[in-house]
Amino acid sequence: MVAPVSQGTINRLRASVVFATLPELCVTSPFLGKAGLSLAFEGEAGQILPTMTGGVTSPEPYQFATVEIHLLKSQALADAYKAQIENDVNVGTINVIGDAATMEEWQLQNCIIMSEAPGAFDGNNPEFVVRIRGIYYVNRALWTAA
Repeated sequence: MVAPVSQGTINRLRASVVFATLPELCVTSPFLGKAGLSLAFEGEAGQILPTMTGGVTSPEPYQFATVEIHLLKSQALADAYKAQIENDVNVGTINVIGDAATMEEWQLQNCIIMSEAPGAFDGNNPEFVVRIRGIYYVNRALWTAA
């Protein structure tokens, strides 16, 4: 018999977004709707390029990443995001902290507020959804070989 392996724990209240130069936009769980936040990567982290007899690996130096933040529009932080969008959508470097201690954080650089969605104004939707897009550097060993 195989010994059981601990499955670990995730913490719903751990996820957050930390801004390097705009601390007034930092997001923690008390500012989030039920959907919280999510992180998605676009494109491949590497490719295998076909050759006559096989393939050559070609790691990518970066991927685009999108963070979706479900802010509560009933709080001042949502209004701070609205003001930031109206002033300047460039937000610099952010750190996205997930819900598991084993996957500490992802740093995204050169970020921009890509879109906003205040949703319905019918008194039944508390979320103001903001999407931030930035660059996630992968295959860091490539830079030392350059």
